[in-house]
Amino acid sequence: MERIVTRDVFRLAQVFTISRGARTEAQVLSVTLKDGDHAGWGECVPYARYDETLDSVEAEIAGLPEAFTRADLYDLLPAGAARNAVDCALWDLGCKKAGKRAWELAGLPAPGPEITAYTISLLPADEMKAEAAKNAHRPLLKIKLGTPDDMPRLEAVRAGAPKSKIIVDANEGWSAEIYADLAPHLLRLGVAMVEQPLPAGDDDSLLGIDRPVPVCADESCHDRADLPKLIGKYDMVNIKLDKTGGLTEALALRDAARAEGFQVMVGCMVGSSLAMAPAVLVAQGTEVVDLDGPLLLAEDREKPLFYDEKGVHPSDASLWG
Repeated sequence: MERIVTRDVFRLAQVFTISRGARTEAQVLSVTLKDGDHAGWGECVPYARYDETLDSVEAEIAGLPEAFTRADLYDLLPAGAARNAVDCALWDLGCKKAGKRAWELAGLPAPGPEITAYTISLLPADEMKAEAAKNAHRPLLKIKLGTPDDMPRLEAVRAGAPKSKIIVDANEGWSAEIYADLAPHLLRLGVAMVEQPLPAGDDDSLLGIDRPVPVCADESCHDRADLPKLIGKYDMVNIKLDKTGGLTEALALRDAARAEGFQVMVGCMVGSSLAMAPAVLVAQGTEVVDLDGPLLLAEDREKPLFYDEKGVHPSDASLWG
């Protein structure tokens, strides 16, 4: 099986800022697997928060044997960006060889569009208000927070988009005390959920405290092995294929999380439509969908995903799956 790995760069429509830093482009790895006349591809976004770089992820992929299956990947690669790109490429290759769509191979119903959040990055309050006003037609806005000045920003966004549902991503920037102090204000402003308020290593502090605004695990939840330690601390888990190590584990994590009583969010890194396409399958019927990566780009794949008032639509076979 021939393996081709390329580094692709997509310019962002504007600077994207979170509490850890800012970026002006999305740097991704694309993996193409060829078997005879058929080829499948996938994309991953290495993430420094998980000690991943383009070099380290490319080295992981280069270390794979010449032949392997999706089942083999669990033993060959850890959960993370490298396994994601390869796993998704194998799904796409399987579709091409079978002449079927990915949901058919997975035994799932045909997918439909899903309303997705649109992310407003961390900016001065007046700029966040302007961004919210520009996107006030969107039903779901996600706000990046995690600083000492979060409340003015949140108030500004609510003023700019008075009718939109709001979710908040604190990117590990709060403490349990800060969450408890802010919770009444979050409720007042109609915030539906807070994503990863505490550092992943400190989330024991969430045990036993009132969570009037549901709390979602992001950095604390990578794959099914993480679920037992989240019980009693979180109400929801955020499934990202770059954390799970691909579509295979993402689907399994979704089912396992529901069985444990968690609600499910499906999120993404900032990548192209190729990275989002398999995640759309996982997102079907979940409580929160955050697959807005392509909406943040100034350029995308040749056959991008389609977004409209119904949300993000499943990919055409010419893109993936």
